[in-house]
Amino acid sequence: MVNACLNISTIFMAISHSRIISQLEQVLATSHSGKDGAHDDPAVDFRGNPVDKSRTGGWLAAGLILVTELSERICIMGISMNLVTYLVGELHISSAKSATIVTNFMGTLNLLGLLGGFLADAKLGRYLTVAIFAFITALGIGLLTTATTIPSMRPPQCDDYRKQQHQCIEASGSQLALLYAALYTTALGGGGIKSNVSGFGSDQFDQTDPKEEKAMLFFFNRFYFFISIGSLFSVIVLVYIQDNVGRGWGYGISAGTMVIGVAVLLCGTPWYRFKKPRGSPLTTIWRVSLLAWKKRSHPYPCHPSLLNDYDSATVPHTEKFKCLDKAAIMDDPTSISAQKNDPFIVSTVMEVEEVKMVLKLIPIWSTCILFWTVYSQMTTFTVEQATFMNRKVGSLVIPSGSYSTFLFITILLFTSLNERLFVPLARKLTGNAQGLTSLQRIGTGLFLSILAMMAAAVIEKERRETAIRQNKMISAFWLVPQYFLVGAGEAFVYVGQLEFFIREAPERMKSMSTGLFLSTISMGFFVSSLLVSLVDKATKKTWLRSNLNKGRLNNFYWMLALLGLLNLFVFLVFARGHQYKVQHYIKPKNSDEKELKPANDLTVLQVVKEEGTI
Repeated sequence: MVNACLNISTIFMAISHSRIISQLEQVLATSHSGKDGAHDDPAVDFRGNPVDKSRTGGWLAAGLILVTELSERICIMGISMNLVTYLVGELHISSAKSATIVTNFMGTLNLLGLLGGFLADAKLGRYLTVAIFAFITALGIGLLTTATTIPSMRPPQCDDYRKQQHQCIEASGSQLALLYAALYTTALGGGGIKSNVSGFGSDQFDQTDPKEEKAMLFFFNRFYFFISIGSLFSVIVLVYIQDNVGRGWGYGISAGTMVIGVAVLLCGTPWYRFKKPRGSPLTTIWRVSLLAWKKRSHPYPCHPSLLNDYDSATVPHTEKFKCLDKAAIMDDPTSISAQKNDPFIVSTVMEVEEVKMVLKLIPIWSTCILFWTVYSQMTTFTVEQATFMNRKVGSLVIPSGSYSTFLFITILLFTSLNERLFVPLARKLTGNAQGLTSLQRIGTGLFLSILAMMAAAVIEKERRETAIRQNKMISAFWLVPQYFLVGAGEAFVYVGQLEFFIREAPERMKSMSTGLFLSTISMGFFVSSLLVSLVDKATKKTWLRSNLNKGRLNNFYWMLALLGLLNLFVFLVFARGHQYKVQHYIKPKNSDEKELKPANDLTVLQVVKEEGTI
């Protein structure tokens, strides 16, 4: 059965490989292309000399980097998709607390992506950051292997009767200390890799060379392909080993994989192209904010042209968030030349407008969080549901965590259908060359997440009633609808969010905008932890119990569906009020369809704001 699942997954991967997430490729390619990156940031070799393109970069270097990403994905997914069963089954921790541990781990991992991106941009560079954090990940997985192997790190075993009566001894704080250290060490390493590995891979291609720029598009295709392969390997093979051979073996294989990833990355050093850190855009944001606050009592100039460096700005001045304009007011007009070049005395109009553009992303950012709260249930309570359902196929018992395979297959299927079916259909219906706008994609995903929680609530109620009244377990394949709907939702939301944050962000802040995208995932997991804690307290532990047959998990799912519906309405309000950057289109040769022209190919006069639709 495991081999069959793997073969089916591979078929889906092969079908979608040629055109999978072409929108994602285009967006990411745009984020790394443009005049700034091509000419002002030349690549060097590991000795600091100008690169020899015949000996460095290209597919050899990019392929070695992809191995590191594959290793990271195998480790992280191998932990997150099956950790809850270990916490409940072996450490005898309650379902609610176990879910909180898992979601806090995943939330911290994605949040630390901001730290990794900051360190790479400000000081270390992408290569050194990936290498250091890959080593930290290997260390974390090694600690996790130790924590799950040593018998003294687990409480006494508990038979089925005592489990049903909630009489098992829960793991003590000292027994959990090593587990927590392992998880958060792994989260630190994974966050640093996640935020930099794709950018480091794209650095191996020269965007000023048409052939290499085209190859970079295929790199992002293969990057997503490796992510999916690693995820599927984890939920099918590693989860099976963890449940049927031993946790130590499962996590030990992950640790070995990460060590190999680090070794491969380091061995490729002579063939890489490196780009020097240019400073973090976070510095610009806090500096503009601080100066605007310090100068809050200054009067506005009679005309914006009197603001610092107004004529040199490559984006037009806007009136929104006008309070930030005060950061560009010069204190002493008689000493303009001495002030204007000191960023700690006065900001430029360009810097102020960039910060304004980031602030315009926040409303959409806030309404994307709840989708990832719903997604987090796929790694916690849905896996726990499977343990109370019939998982037998013939003589084989499928591990609870392996049902996540349906999630990843659905993501691949719908990502492919986006470009083959949904986008062409939307082009015909709307006349928009883009087909579905980024906000339309996000809205579709939010709607699907509501349906997913409704389906999960109905199925859980049926599962519980059948178990209580008939003393029977329904098939775990009834979980497929919620996996299917969440997977379909991710296919829309993931690409939509990434496109939105990259296209709508300032050109010099693309890396940070990607960090904003990752932070929505992080916040989604943290919100899940918060909701679980609040519900557990408000219901006096009657909804979320280790024995799901005695709980009311379906009520929790209905609550998420209701919150999702309210969130969708708020999103629609924000989306209708959002002003897109102007999208210009060109018509490619031998094609009847229009194609988006990258925003950073536009002239200054073209980069003006006009009100767009969702």
